[in-house]
Amino acid sequence: MMNRTCRVATLGLAALLSTLTLSVGAQPVEVEGQKFEPTVEIGGQTLNLNGVGLRRRAIFKVYVAGLYVPQKSSSATALIGDRGPRRVALRMLRDVEADSFIDSFKDGLKNNLSESQLTALQPQVESLTATLKSIGEAKKGDAVNFDYTPDAGTRISVNGQPRGQPIPGADFFSAMLRIWLGEKPADESLKKGMLGA
Repeated sequence: MMNRTCRVATLGLAALLSTLTLSVGAQPVEVEGQKFEPTVEIGGQTLNLNGVGLRRRAIFKVYVAGLYVPQKSSSATALIGDRGPRRVALRMLRDVEADSFIDSFKDGLKNNLSESQLTALQPQVESLTATLKSIGEAKKGDAVNFDYTPDAGTRISVNGQPRGQPIPGADFFSAMLRIWLGEKPADESLKKGMLGA
């Protein structure tokens, strides 16, 4: 009788701990006062928060970035090579002019792609540039999302409002991910954060 009672109590405790673990795992992640939900829905699929990191430039905190993917991974190669829906979510910590954003993105692409890769993606890079110019300044507090789905390509939104035209191609989104996760990332600590390291 005592053994049975102990077993029931142990099972009850295990169930309670399992529930607590699940609820703790489902809490938003907060970095620099910016909250990132554990999951988001994109293209009818649930994506999981892979990791969050802070982008610094010199002494300035520029933005916090979260990466959402179908399957979590600490491998940059696997995340870049994935062809499923993904999101890079930026939360601005300061005002950034469009030209500064564009220059930073172009530098990131040049640092992580070959000449031939850059040439092949030129039309998409021009579309990205046009969209960022149309947005103008990204303000402190803005939420800027780069969402990729296989059917629609890459969509850019600011505070939930779509901006510009969708940019086609899985290769383009993978190239963009290299800005943050490539061999020469924009910020090493940001890369670690987005990889969940």
